[in-house]
Amino acid sequence: MEYKPYYYQDFAEKFILDNPEAGLLLDMGMGKTVTSLSAADKLLNDYFAVSKVLVIAPLKPAKETWPPEVKKWDHLKHLKLSLILGSKAERIAACEQEADIYIVNRENVVWLVDYFKSKWPFDMVIIDELSSFKSSKAQRFRALKKVRKYIKRIVGLTGTPSPNGLLDLWPEMYLLDEGKALGKTLTGYRDTYFVPDKRNATTIFSWKPKDGAEELIYEKIGKLCISMNAADYLQLPDRLFLRREFELTPEAMELYKTLERDTLLPFADGDIDAPTAAVLTNKLLQAAGGAAYDENGNVRVLHDCKLEALDQLIEEANGQPVLVFYAFRHERDRIMERYPEAVDIKGDGAVTRWNEGKIPIMLAHPASAGHGLNLQAGGHIAIWYGLPTSLELYQQANKRLHRPGQKKTVLIHHILMKGTYDYRVLDDILAPKEVRQNACLEALKARIKEVSK
Repeated sequence: MEYKPYYYQDFAEKFILDNPEAGLLLDMGMGKTVTSLSAADKLLNDYFAVSKVLVIAPLKPAKETWPPEVKKWDHLKHLKLSLILGSKAERIAACEQEADIYIVNRENVVWLVDYFKSKWPFDMVIIDELSSFKSSKAQRFRALKKVRKYIKRIVGLTGTPSPNGLLDLWPEMYLLDEGKALGKTLTGYRDTYFVPDKRNATTIFSWKPKDGAEELIYEKIGKLCISMNAADYLQLPDRLFLRREFELTPEAMELYKTLERDTLLPFADGDIDAPTAAVLTNKLLQAAGGAAYDENGNVRVLHDCKLEALDQLIEEANGQPVLVFYAFRHERDRIMERYPEAVDIKGDGAVTRWNEGKIPIMLAHPASAGHGLNLQAGGHIAIWYGLPTSLELYQQANKRLHRPGQKKTVLIHHILMKGTYDYRVLDDILAPKEVRQNACLEALKARIKEVSK
């Protein structure tokens, strides 16, 4: 297929070519993959600036998004790929193979760094979903940090750079510029721009920006990153977020209230208990969905109220395909038991069959369907059966259907059981995080017209 880039893709590609350290904070569905591959191709074969390119991506996009993009576009078909995936023997063979672009899933970054050590061969690295490196304590961050000095060019791609707040930015920006913008250490960054927020004596639970720090941080990383929102450049159909509110039965509500009040639901051979606030949150979300794990790891079914709500929404779809997001495995299992025709997205060929219109109900955990998957051809209706507390997973999952090529208004239903923690997650956790995230993206938004002038 002939590649006819949008104007913003030309701009983003030039940004990569002009900047050895580039952060592309592009909204989901804006073609980050083909844009960065086009830039890598020029750097390999026109500019001779790099010799080997490594793409680090979540597992499913590493297998099902990046390789098809190379095969899809005429101008990229000459690139030779090597997939560093699978067993240890398969990964070693892929490493030793001569190729232009090497693709590794992020779970194998530590292994890859250990395999090559100081003989690291990749002078260009593209990190698909840079936000997955937002923890400075994570092994994948520490591993990539070791070999950062061998990397001449690096590109970070994400639509969600700070899902939990501005502290997330330091590890991501460090991998891009080795600390030039925000400092060499997380401690230094934190001390410079933040003050303690919630604390108990000497224990600090959270930090908040100092007065004026937010704007200063955006200014510091302004030359390192560009931000673009799909709504500014693409004609996408509308996307409607729908709150669908349902009642628990009195019996189910009594069980929920007992767990909330006593942090315990006793059963003869295994209690549902919640010894800490974090565990209680988790158990209450499960209880709102109709089941919860007991102390022995067994599933205790409490009610079918949310399943009956799902029945209503599927019936309203009137035979149209629906994508259902679940939060816990037992939610998936109970839905699949109720709907034998439902298919888990992890199944072989599930994405292809969904896009061919052959799956009426597809189930997905947002961590499995949150990055890089194109599902817009298979339907336009999504249902949140169980919500995540991660803004990144929530936003990424919501973009699976709302992408270029979607012809219909995308409907995103949220099943909310009245009087439960469902509301807290949506209104008190996800909504404030989204406000902070949008402020960051807006501050970094590329002013393409001004720059081009």
